[in-house]
Amino acid sequence: MSVNFEEAFQEASIPTLLMCLVQLTGDETWLREPYLPKRDTNLFADESGGIAESAQQQIREALAIVLGEISSGERKIASPPNTELFTRMMSLCVAEEVAPEYAPMMMEAMGLTQRDISWMKLSADSSETLNNFTVLIIGAGFSGICAAIKLDRLGIPWILADANAEIGGTWLVNDYPEAGVDTPNHFYSFTFAPNHRWPKYFSKRIDVLNYCKSVAEKFKVADRISLNTEVVSTTWDEASQKWKVVLRDQRGQLRESYANVVISGVGQLNRPKKSFIKGIESFSGHCFHSAQWRHDVDLSGKRVAIIGTGASAMQILRTVASQASDVTIFQRSPQWVRPSNDYHRDVKPQTMWLFENVPFYFDWYRFGLFWRFGDGLLPTLRRDKTWPHQKRSMNSRNDKHRLQLTEYLLAQLEGHTDLVSKTLPDYPPYGKRILVDNDWYKTLTRENVELVASGVDYVDGNQIVASDGSSRQVDVIILATGFEAGKMLASVAVTGRNGTTLRDAWGDDNPRAFKGMTMPNFPNLFCLYGPNTNVAHGGSVIFQAECQMRYITSCITQMIESQISSVDVRPEVHDAYNKAVDDEHEQLVWSHPGMDSWYKNSQGRVFSPMPWRFVDYWSMTHDADLSDYLVAAKNKTN
Repeated sequence: MSVNFEEAFQEASIPTLLMCLVQLTGDETWLREPYLPKRDTNLFADESGGIAESAQQQIREALAIVLGEISSGERKIASPPNTELFTRMMSLCVAEEVAPEYAPMMMEAMGLTQRDISWMKLSADSSETLNNFTVLIIGAGFSGICAAIKLDRLGIPWILADANAEIGGTWLVNDYPEAGVDTPNHFYSFTFAPNHRWPKYFSKRIDVLNYCKSVAEKFKVADRISLNTEVVSTTWDEASQKWKVVLRDQRGQLRESYANVVISGVGQLNRPKKSFIKGIESFSGHCFHSAQWRHDVDLSGKRVAIIGTGASAMQILRTVASQASDVTIFQRSPQWVRPSNDYHRDVKPQTMWLFENVPFYFDWYRFGLFWRFGDGLLPTLRRDKTWPHQKRSMNSRNDKHRLQLTEYLLAQLEGHTDLVSKTLPDYPPYGKRILVDNDWYKTLTRENVELVASGVDYVDGNQIVASDGSSRQVDVIILATGFEAGKMLASVAVTGRNGTTLRDAWGDDNPRAFKGMTMPNFPNLFCLYGPNTNVAHGGSVIFQAECQMRYITSCITQMIESQISSVDVRPEVHDAYNKAVDDEHEQLVWSHPGMDSWYKNSQGRVFSPMPWRFVDYWSMTHDADLSDYLVAAKNKTN
């Protein structure tokens, strides 16, 4: 379909067009009334920015002229804005104050400044070290692919092993019906590999998986990945200052290898939680976890139980209810559900045209998503000690979100007062990961769907007994019960210095790491998407992976250039960082009294979400300071 710019501009975000106009021309006269966007505190942005239609049209017309002049060679694109102007532009784009500290991060994300670290000129000794240096990456999901690309760009040798037969990680494995992102996918992508042609604003699994594969192919790492290869164990060898790695191929044969550095891309959500229900082994029908979907099981005419009401249940319910004769959902506690006009909406060709043809449009559009779903949202999750309604919300803005979400719930469930009482949470918004509505409320009103506001007590044959004593006969059980996130890296037997295992250090569910990446007594071992790096309120774990790989490559290049054989984070540095994490969490919604979610471990500690703003994490991971580490110099034996 051919698109002209008039059509495209009618579909455009006006604040985004305005930023493009200023950046292309350097003309600051546009950064004043009547062109200034108005503040919008709703969950989803108004594309007009609250700007009067006449001023919108002036912006469209001026930008059309500028693009024509650039295309004809009459005009050159203005020099990149300085940090002062860029900060002003960010603030005006989202109509609220954005601190100057965001300018370096966003300018780097937009490619206006250098993204990756730069090598010093290597000496002959350093070159020899590099030739004998290997990094093992575990896992070929987004994090592992990011690691391979970043190392490859720097010329650092790597091997990547993944137990699966294909690239994709969690997006390969989780193939349940309607699996997809609940973060806008124009933000759920690499800054160095933008995708201008996402088919939807919230794309489904196959499109996300294809994007992951296409990035691996584009950067020429796909063919060098060892698939069908499981990392069984990694053991630190003090003499060689390397990790001894045991790998198993698809035939079950074991082999040993050595790596100077190990990077885990395994993440938090790779071990389905399914063994905690008493009597589940007695069930006589089909029982499977949402992450291990049984496509061979026909749900037509079946009585189906869905246990759990989290993200996967939100996505599968609509399809399951359309196939099964009866669906019973067992809910321990309700979830906040947010509306989105974009969730099922295709991206129009006009919008794709804007992404591809208007310089900086994609970058500023992405910044708007970053702010609205990331750092701009985080203050609403912080406790205001003077706020009088501590039980229901964290502060006045959080209470406004609660009101908006409640109004949406009531509108969707009008005439179903029984469902309202079951589905309205009594905790603040974002206390659990907020869900995007996949016709959840609408499906709950179907005649063949029942919501039981109680967890499961036990299973006896084909009968499920709820905690409230009621029972249901079912033919199929679907466990939408999440993952054993607290048992990070449990799929690999990791043994560090002095025989210390990772399970010794972390126990069953208390993972801790310095900056979410590295732990004392496990030198040269780094985790991607590790403890306290989850983005529970919004944002993108891909952003986290890029930050973490910037830090890890900073460590590795310093090791190579300075002839260092190992770096082991100092215990006092590690402990001080984690105390700061815990202290910060005490002020945030995930520690709200009475909250029970998978973000907390059995002792009540919040181990999964990151408490920091993204700009804080970007800053603290930008450059590694080796004074935080116990450093061992290379010698002739290692």
